[in-house]
Amino acid sequence: MIEINGVTKSYGDFDVLKNCTTKVDRGEIVVVCGPSGSGKSTLIKCINGLEPFEKGSIRVHGIEVGDPKTDLTELRAQVGMVFQNFELFPHLTVIENIKLAQKIVLGRSEGAANTKAMQLLDRVGLVDQAKKFPGQLSGGQQQRVAIARALAMDPVAMLFDEPTSALDPEMISEVLDVMTDLAKDGMTMIVVTHEMGFARRVSTRVVFIDQGEIVEDRPSEDFFSGNHNPRTAAFLSKILQH
Repeated sequence: MIEINGVTKSYGDFDVLKNCTTKVDRGEIVVVCGPSGSGKSTLIKCINGLEPFEKGSIRVHGIEVGDPKTDLTELRAQVGMVFQNFELFPHLTVIENIKLAQKIVLGRSEGAANTKAMQLLDRVGLVDQAKKFPGQLSGGQQQRVAIARALAMDPVAMLFDEPTSALDPEMISEVLDVMTDLAKDGMTMIVVTHEMGFARRVSTRVVFIDQGEIVEDRPSEDFFSGNHNPRTAAFLSKILQH
């Protein structure tokens, strides 16, 4: 589904990503973890063309992301993206947020977009919030709306960029529950997160990035069994000690 080969991304003389290579098969749930500033978010933004890269290649569902001829709008319709800070339109109601791209990008009618939006709000447990504005919702509710908005485009894969890091602790589980349900339904997912409980419970593979390099790329069961690279061991000792 997603192939990343030798990707290097730089800001001036600083390499944010260094020769990164991995792949994600259909139905896999891959958790990407690592220290702040290690390049995790940059990597998944490169996957749907939000960040350009200088070297290497990325192929998503047969589409070459770095090809100048690639229609990035079409690509992003196929690869849903959920951001850390929700990125909802504050002046639109919840249901309008979910309908907008369906109508503009996919060309769906008002009725079809509305039906799809209500189905997805039901899926994330927010039907009763359809007419509210984002500012009237909790952070957890806003993030669930953002997930519904991404799903409305019928994506072949979903990217999550630290989806719970801006949430109060009591709201994290409601978002992770929705993501867990997506995983059970077979959605291909890449999740940048420090939620190691979610990674252990749901992911099929864990990729550890440090200083722009993929240091480890292992099946989850193997990853959590120990025997780590020293850089990975040092990171895990800090986030798993409490």
